[in-house]
Amino acid sequence: MSSTISSLGSSQISSEITDYEDRLAEPVTQLDAQITTDKADISAWGTIQGTLSTLSTSLSGIADLSTINTRNASVGTSSVLSATAGSAAQTGTYSVDVKSLASVQEIYSSAAVAKTASAKLGSATGNSTLSFTIGSGSKAKTETVTVGSGSMTLNGIASAINKMAGGVKAGVVTTATGAELTLQSSSTGASQAFSVSGTGSLAQFDYSNSTTGTTSPMMFSAQTAKNSSLTLNGVPIIRSSNNISSAMPGVSLTLTSKGSSTLNIGSSPTAITSAVGTVASDLNSALSTISKETFWAGSSTTTASASASSAAKSGGLAGNTTAESISNQLLSAVSGAAASGMTSNSIGLTVSSKGTVALDSTTFAAAYTQNPTAVQKLLGEIQTSLSTATKQALGSSTSTSSDSTATVGGGTIAAQTDSYTNTITSINTEISQMEKTDTVELNNLAAAYSTAESAATNASVTQMYLDIYTSPTTSSS
Repeated sequence: MSSTISSLGSSQISSEITDYEDRLAEPVTQLDAQITTDKADISAWGTIQGTLSTLSTSLSGIADLSTINTRNASVGTSSVLSATAGSAAQTGTYSVDVKSLASVQEIYSSAAVAKTASAKLGSATGNSTLSFTIGSGSKAKTETVTVGSGSMTLNGIASAINKMAGGVKAGVVTTATGAELTLQSSSTGASQAFSVSGTGSLAQFDYSNSTTGTTSPMMFSAQTAKNSSLTLNGVPIIRSSNNISSAMPGVSLTLTSKGSSTLNIGSSPTAITSAVGTVASDLNSALSTISKETFWAGSSTTTASASASSAAKSGGLAGNTTAESISNQLLSAVSGAAASGMTSNSIGLTVSSKGTVALDSTTFAAAYTQNPTAVQKLLGEIQTSLSTATKQALGSSTSTSSDSTATVGGGTIAAQTDSYTNTITSINTEISQMEKTDTVELNNLAAAYSTAESAATNASVTQMYLDIYTSPTTSSS
């Protein structure tokens, strides 16, 4: 017993406790590794979710093909007019003859009124007014501006008129003989013609559009207010502006000079080709991400070739059938689409043996130009199938504002990540309980060893005294 007890030293006790602590930590280490793996899987699903969300956004761009402009406009004589066409425009060639351009009215004062723009006009005190009558008859309107004697300069008058921001705007031009006040209608068109009536020092700026009115000898006309006039395939059109958007549905014209020109409205697949190209690109990104995350590099212990292939790292979701199912749904939405005698291949949208999607823009444009209705119907089917697949994965959502959405129903991705999250929570709870139990066991073991060590020390002391008193030398003494 003496040798057994005395063999219990502090260093050995510490070593044995450490060994036991390591054995207790092994299950916790294994559970921590499982948590790390589950978190990596959640991250992988998050990456897939991001690419599918991007795809969902691009799919919304072809949800209503009527909103995509499929028309273009060209003119024969660009110096006469320019044109743009929207999706509502009717295709065809038209003849345009511009007779006159719309213009603003502009009048100006004699340089004799003021030598400089800042020279004071007259010697009258108090306020003077300028009244502008814009238009004629029952549609005429009057705007009045008041100018104080302290501001009675051409600059002051122009500033007061422009501050009113009404149907007339003003400016000051300095010439070799003096300064001139220019008055111009704010918009083009005959209805914007105006007359001027002043009081006090401003009476010298009177101007009348009618032959019966009074015009000051100090005021002159530079340009009269006119409407634009043109014929479209011989049909006369008169507008107050040179920018005309109501002559033809979906067509906007900008007149730049008198003359004749042809106008051609044709089909243009450019915008819709671009939209479909974006969908194809985003679809490829989603498929590539899923392929990367589900890739299985093989086991390095099976064969030499498998060992060589394992240089490529397996994805976090290798073997996950849910992710693979999403990929298959997306591919089938394209490869299996058919409508109005057309397939995805016939419009240049192909699926390769490696599971990638490509759009041949030239083939698509040709197919759309030849039969736009059939192509639109096929695209509608593809869009619906792809949207269904993404919604099942992402979950349904509804708009809560112009730039945000709220999840209504969870999709398969949410179900997967929720499962991992719940597992992590459960494992953490288990680890916490195990660590509490391990701490108690370690404390109990340490206490037992401490007690044994103390007993061993006492036994050693007792043995020492026994040896002293029982030794032959002690007995003879």
